[in-house]
Amino acid sequence: MIVLLGVLLVIVGFATRRNPLLVVGVSGVATGLLGDLSPREVLAAFGNGFASSRGVTIFAITLPVIGLLERNGLQEQARTLIARFGKLTTGRFLVLYLGLRQITAAVGLVSLGGPAQTVRPLVVPMAEGAAERSHGPLPEKTREKIRSHSAGADNVGLFFGEDCFLAVGSILLITGFVNTTYHQHIEPLHVALWAIPTAVFAFLIHGARLLRLDRTLARDLTAAPAGAGAVPAMASAVDSAAEGKLK
Repeated sequence: MIVLLGVLLVIVGFATRRNPLLVVGVSGVATGLLGDLSPREVLAAFGNGFASSRGVTIFAITLPVIGLLERNGLQEQARTLIARFGKLTTGRFLVLYLGLRQITAAVGLVSLGGPAQTVRPLVVPMAEGAAERSHGPLPEKTREKIRSHSAGADNVGLFFGEDCFLAVGSILLITGFVNTTYHQHIEPLHVALWAIPTAVFAFLIHGARLLRLDRTLARDLTAAPAGAGAVPAMASAVDSAAEGKLK
């Protein structure tokens, strides 16, 4: 039971808002030492863990590439491209991206999209460009709303699309756990097939929410100028009344 003190360290570290990397590292070392491992064995465990999952460090290569592309006008080109499609609104564009993300995830291309490599440099500028073409310059609050819906479309598409691929880790984990624990014989293909109806309903429900985004943006951006003009008018009236009293 004393080995579980490492979990307590993680909870305390996150509760006190410490550096996550430092918290996990310290708790891992503490857990290993409490489990009667020598410092050399603890270090070897860290090395083996890094070597077996070194694919997670691929961001160290992709982020500089994306930064160079953005510096050379990637987002501007994305806005220019979306401006050529007159009938493609923000909601319709995000629905198309949602469907594309689900389809690519369903065939195993999970890393094709993502917040860093696709949403920020491509999807967000194109979604904002579609809104700017219809409504003109956007306030910061509206931009944040479009960005959040863009990230949401990516997450929903990935989450419900990847379960349709029989070799994804979650499917293999489910089948392995059920077969081992309950002595069943479930094939990954069966679980993947049953995930298809869920993915379809997820697309329909979230797609409807994205289409409703167009009406929300139109309502907010139409009401914004009126609300913005009311404040100066009220201030002007107060100033005039104050000047009248002084006279």
